[in-house]
Formats: sequence, C-alpha cells, structure tokens
Amino acid sequence: MEAFLKANPDIDVLYAHNDDMGLGAIEAIEGAGKKPGTDIKIITVDAVRDGMQALANGKINFIVECSPLLGPQLMDLVQKVHNGEPVQPRVITEETTFTQEQAKTVLPERQY
Repeated sequence: MEAFLKANPDIDVLYAHNDDMGLGAIEAIEGAGKKPGTDIKIITVDAVRDGMQALANGKINFIVECSPLLGPQLMDLVQKVHNGEPVQPRVITEETTFTQEQAKTVLPERQY
C-alpha cells in the first residue's frame, strides 16, 4: 500500500476485500500523511470487531458483512441432505452492511 500511495498520490477511494487489509491500508495512509476515511474513503468486507471499531471511529467508511456465524445454518442443511430431507435450492444467509452509526450501535454486542 505504501508503494501504491507513492505511485498514485491522488487516490480517494480504497476497496479492501477484508477488514484486516483495510486496517493495514489505514496504517499506510496515515504514514503517508493522509486521513483515512476522509482523504481516502475506505470500504471493506468482513465486519470483524477491529474493522467495526475503525468504522465507528471514522477511519473506515462502509463495511459489507461476511459472517463466520454461518456454521449452525450450514450444519442444519448438511444434516437434512444427509438424511434425505428436502432443502431449498437457494439459501440466503443473514448478513448485512454497516455505516459508521450502525457500527457504533452494534459494536457492544458484536460476537466476532
């Protein structure tokens, strides 16, 4: 990210495919003297606690959740298939997106 910022000093949006990448980018952005979330808008995927905290603090602008809490839903489906029970051809998981205000609201109860 440091080299990318040097080669492209005018970027104003960053997409990171997970929160940890976004958090690393924040360090590089700050190291380049820029303000993450303001000078460079940051969008990430995951919604883990550290990412959500950065979102609540205004260093990340938007997070798309990729929940690791899908295990029980997946195991239920696996058991049904194993038992020969019918399952829906399409299963929608419970995931969402978060803004700064939403992160502040859900962060105290966040399971991951």
